[in-house]
Amino acid sequence: MIIYGINPVLEALRAGRVKALRVGDRADDRLKQLLALAAERGVRVTRVPADVLDRESRRGGQRGVHQGVVAEVELSAEYNIDQILRGASGAPLVVVLDGIEDPHNLGAILRTADAAGVDGVIVQSRRSAARDGVAAKASAGALAHVKIAEVVNIARAVEELKEAGVWTVGLAGEAADSYDAIDLTLPTAVVLGAEGAGLRRLVRERCDRLASIPMRGHVASLNVSVAAGIVLFEAVRQRLHRG
Repeated sequence: MIIYGINPVLEALRAGRVKALRVGDRADDRLKQLLALAAERGVRVTRVPADVLDRESRRGGQRGVHQGVVAEVELSAEYNIDQILRGASGAPLVVVLDGIEDPHNLGAILRTADAAGVDGVIVQSRRSAARDGVAAKASAGALAHVKIAEVVNIARAVEELKEAGVWTVGLAGEAADSYDAIDLTLPTAVVLGAEGAGLRRLVRERCDRLASIPMRGHVASLNVSVAAGIVLFEAVRQRLHRG
């Protein structure tokens, strides 16, 4: 898998996932720090022309902002739902993504999930953005640290979480209950649908509860990564308050 950008590559190095690095002739302090860590970890570094980095960071016809470094990395360790729940230090807090296909949104959600101390993120194998390039860059390195479970069917995954005693809360703009009126100190999975389409019907029907974020302005909805941040840090607030 190819990732690029200073922060994503640094975090992948720290996680021990980088197999090889290709760098340009940029020589600022952050790149020097990255190269020092690569040398410490015994990672092979190759100097290449800028057009090679441009080509390797290009996705969907657009050049990625590689900041002078591209890395070949091992795929993240594979997890399943049971492993994520068993690895939680307290009441599990999990994110379930139903059809998030925009890599910028996926990366931003992973960044927020890491910041909020989420125990894991569940994605569908078919209807999810690729976790290289753009998503890795948008995650600011969080991709190297967040546990991700890939499943075939999100609705079935929601059922599995419920059977394990996890309270499943789906975000839906029309829901009567506000997100901050729900007890998020319990074992909780926050279920997020794609922008525009929202949660698919079968996923929505399997959630224990639906919640909305009250909107006070003229715009009817929020970017899904922003919505994720609001709800996850409400869970953090409640859990800190509960002590």
